Amino acid sequence: MIYKVRLEIFEGPLDLLLHLIRENQVNVYDIPIAAITDQYLEYLDFMKVLNIDVAGEYLVMAATLTQIKSRMLLPRSEEEGGDDEDPRQELVDRLLEYRRYREVAENLRDREGVHEGIFRRALTEASVEVPDDPPAEDAFLERVSVFDLLKAFERILGQIGDIGRHEIEVDEMELAERLTFVMKRVRSEGTEFTQMFEGEIRRIELVATFLAILELMRQQQIRVQQSAVHGAIFIYPNRDGTGVR
Repeated sequence: MIYKVRLEIFEGPLDLLLHLIRENQVNVYDIPIAAITDQYLEYLDFMKVLNIDVAGEYLVMAATLTQIKSRMLLPRSEEEGGDDEDPRQELVDRLLEYRRYREVAENLRDREGVHEGIFRRALTEASVEVPDDPPAEDAFLERVSVFDLLKAFERILGQIGDIGRHEIEVDEMELAERLTFVMKRVRSEGTEFTQMFEGEIRRIELVATFLAILELMRQQQIRVQQSAVHGAIFIYPNRDGTGVR
């Protein structure tokens, strides 16, 4: 049986759009719709190459972007004047609303993380413990999205040639072996994403390892974080069960 990755661990089409806006360093109020649409469709094509099931909401957004792109390219008639609503406005409103929702959710999650492991008790001078050790290294790492992983992996595959000529099929037995392979390479102090593929030159091996990483993220066995925006990506064994961030 051919293994296909489900999009359960993927945030959704709005997250992909926000990711592209961040990557391109553009203003959400003035989205270069043609470039963003092309990049969005490239992501979908790459998912299909990896046998990742693209959920219907991604396809609906692709159609929406294509429609907006077409409307932006059409010349306005003199009768229409310059007062027409920007074809991007509805999408911008959705992105802004979703970004606010996500920021609130992340703030709540961060607060929960701060209070994890804190046990309330009566405080005395003897009972107050002052930690001697500095915060763990991964405490200040940026969260990484699955789209960051896809882009990083696309660069790795790009080093061995064209990745778009055919789909790459990985069976479930091979994937099961790769799950063990990945977990053995993940160190407690973190393993850089590119190191997961060291010593592998065959496309099928690279893809199997990447799919195994996605599956372990789905199972919440590992977590993936980044040193900074556009920085190195690190994989850690997941001890707290929080999974993808």
